[in-house]
Amino acid sequence: MNDSTAVYAGGELELFARARNWKRYLADRLAPHIVGEVAEVGAGLGAMTAVLCGANVSHWLCLEPDAAMAAQVARAIEDGELPAKCRVFNGTLADFAEESRFETILYIDVLEHIEEDRAELERAARRLKSGGRLVVLSPAHRWLFSPFDKAIGHFRRYNLSDEVSLAPHGITLVAARYIDSVGLLASTANRLWLRASMPTLRQILIWDRLMVPLSRQLDRLTFGRLGKSVLFVWRKT
Repeated sequence: MNDSTAVYAGGELELFARARNWKRYLADRLAPHIVGEVAEVGAGLGAMTAVLCGANVSHWLCLEPDAAMAAQVARAIEDGELPAKCRVFNGTLADFAEESRFETILYIDVLEHIEEDRAELERAARRLKSGGRLVVLSPAHRWLFSPFDKAIGHFRRYNLSDEVSLAPHGITLVAARYIDSVGLLASTANRLWLRASMPTLRQILIWDRLMVPLSRQLDRLTFGRLGKSVLFVWRKT
């Protein structure tokens, strides 16, 4: 995902679009940080756009470098499947007008696809308005890097300690935590035993229907120290 002509296979996006509990779970944790004019980098099929574009959002820009996916998001907006305050741009943040400024910039399972991740976040920080939020959700733990990660174009996974090396100049950390503590078990099993390059629909549904609801409860007890995904939120000062 380094240019506006990128073509992304995106097979896992169709699978994860069926994960309704996961999307609600993320919405509960991300929505407090999402306000005003929003840019979602790597919007994919718009699955998270649909659940995160709420009343506190004035405009929502879906940035998607894959032309076919961008066209699908455009159709969803036209058909009313996504809010009318959404629009789509086929490209990356680097391709979009440099003078544009946002109150929130999101990377939801996207930053791990970008080879120059630190440079990307520096670019995003420059596009934030004063007080704006930079929100990053990515797969957690380098030791969990698996054939699945490689198959879908991940360059890396992240640890909580990466906040220091990732943080752009001029922004302050608001939140850093792991989420989906029970899902960590599924990721560990895949890494150590299954070694699958792509999950099945059955595996996705078991995780979403059984593990995610348990994570909602257990995450309160682990205080964000366990999870298969890591969440970073920074604020421009």
